[in-house]
Amino acid sequence: MTRVYTPWRLAFVALTLFVFLMPPVWLFLSSLKSQQEIFQWPPTFLPERPTLQNFIDTVSRAKFLLFFQNSAIVSVLSAMLSVTISVMAGYALAKFKFKGDTLVFLLIMSSLMVPLQIVMIPVFLVLRDLGLLDTLAGLIIAPAATPTGVFLMRQYITNIPDSLLEAARIDGTPEWRILLRIIVPLALPAIGTLLAFNLVWRWNDYLWPFLIITDQDKWTVQLALANSVGKYGINWPRLLSMSVLSVLPVLVMFTALQRMLMSGLMAGATKE
Repeated sequence: MTRVYTPWRLAFVALTLFVFLMPPVWLFLSSLKSQQEIFQWPPTFLPERPTLQNFIDTVSRAKFLLFFQNSAIVSVLSAMLSVTISVMAGYALAKFKFKGDTLVFLLIMSSLMVPLQIVMIPVFLVLRDLGLLDTLAGLIIAPAATPTGVFLMRQYITNIPDSLLEAARIDGTPEWRILLRIIVPLALPAIGTLLAFNLVWRWNDYLWPFLIITDQDKWTVQLALANSVGKYGINWPRLLSMSVLSVLPVLVMFTALQRMLMSGLMAGATKE
């Protein structure tokens, strides 16, 4: 089948690319401008005298490396913990039949209808009683179990043939080895998709760090960005450069997991 690229279709594609690419491109180019050029009128698209001084000042003076490290620790560990819990729960709900299994799955899914604001106070009190307030561990543990992850893994693992698992059980393979040696390799596309989404969610999370973190040395990148907006003024060059640096890990992660991510999203979309 030959695709026909009409002028209208090409114009639509060009317009769509412009709408989606213009904001990040403008952000990056503005981060290369000085304070005076940022407020210059009429505004310039390309910097007249591009400089990396904004990035140098951000990294050297604003504790950005510390905030970056905190965000990296929280994002990676929280995403790995969330994926681990989701895989185990999804495996149990997909391949084990027990009394009330459907009810348990419906209860987990019903939590999707509960607004986050309702569970904030109970989770905050639990973290307080455990002594996890103002710690990175509190940021890692609080959002670890997500119904979205359980649903995704359960639906994907359901499509894995039971014959593979029964053959392994006949050979005397324990369940934990079946999970690690059969389920996990076959579910890698879904695991990669869930891992990518969790990394983005945790990296961009602002609400939980804002609620439980008071020590500036434990700030994440998002807290640092929010606190760069002062009461009486904003250091725009630093804010723009921090914004660009905060986007880079997400861009690198999506580029690295692109093939696995697309495989997970398209799983089950076609029928052989």
